[in-house]
Amino acid sequence: MFRKYTLKNFNLILVLAVFAETIIGILVIGSANSDYQSKQILGMVLGLIAMIIVSVIDYEFVLQFHYLYYVFVIGLLLAVLFFGDDTGGATRWIDIGIRFQPSELAKVLLVLFFAKFFLNRQEVINDPKQLFFTAVLAGLPLLLIVKEPDLSTTIVTFMIIASMLFAAGLSAKIVGWVLGLSIPTIAILLILIMQDGQQILDEYQGLRILAWLKPDEYPASAYQQQNSIMAIGSGQLFGKGLYNNAVDSVKNGNYISEPQTDFIFAVAGEELGFVGSVLIVLLLLLITVECLLIAKKAKDLSGQLICVGMASLVGFQSFVNICVVTGLMPNTGLPLPFISYGLTSLVTLYAGMGFVLNVGLQAKRYNSDTHYIE
Repeated sequence: MFRKYTLKNFNLILVLAVFAETIIGILVIGSANSDYQSKQILGMVLGLIAMIIVSVIDYEFVLQFHYLYYVFVIGLLLAVLFFGDDTGGATRWIDIGIRFQPSELAKVLLVLFFAKFFLNRQEVINDPKQLFFTAVLAGLPLLLIVKEPDLSTTIVTFMIIASMLFAAGLSAKIVGWVLGLSIPTIAILLILIMQDGQQILDEYQGLRILAWLKPDEYPASAYQQQNSIMAIGSGQLFGKGLYNNAVDSVKNGNYISEPQTDFIFAVAGEELGFVGSVLIVLLLLLITVECLLIAKKAKDLSGQLICVGMASLVGFQSFVNICVVTGLMPNTGLPLPFISYGLTSLVTLYAGMGFVLNVGLQAKRYNSDTHYIE
């Protein structure tokens, strides 16, 4: 369970990047809604404790129980559907004295499950039967998440699993076929969704896509994104400053609902400006790249896949969130990693980074001939 580690393999850059991003998030959350700042600080403390503990536990030992994680995820997601807390028309939370969002925990646990699952099947990863089995195992939690409904988390979770499958050795030919079929399928779906009386998506999901494509025709559904874009633009180069009382502030005028969560980047853009926004993006990019660099030095495939999974989680979720806030994608409810308010998201992300750090602590040794050795 525990091993003797070499301290020089501890990735301090990753830890500092995560810590710096969280501090920025706490500051922006305090400016967006001060009632949530102390809770986010608590989340950071709990997250740091979780990350430190997880980082010294041998990930190979943890992966021995991978099927238990899968069963636990399915159980949690089923519990959400039957006993979940309904908020804003979506049932995504469970309240057992502590209110948490199981889909956030599910993403990290599924990374662990598929890291071991793909390791055990790396020699037959492209076998049609194995691909079908993988699709079934991935499809069940994805179906439960989309039923909440939470389409954005479903998409990000799918991208995480797909990235891990590719890293595990999925044939480039299969990837090409999937992309070749997916692009025209998405185009056809968009055309169908724009038709009156479409039944492909729930009404609110269809309205969000229509509001994104035709904001002038659906102002009631487009106002959140349009106000977000206006807030980011108004920040200009250096922003209006945190905790400002400017009368022309989009945030101060309450034109963005729940600004401390999914649309936190809009508040950051308005108050920290282009410079602050770029800093947030660069730190997220640095976290993603550091996870991939640790993956490159991992001693085995399961370690690589843990790092690729966490890099995908941070990278894809950040990309989708920022695209939504800037109007490049339809409005979806997805937190910005380490920045948005949410204890479940923050603590699970820190725990996930702990697994990445443990992979780094067990990295392959590097010799003078530029080869990694066991």
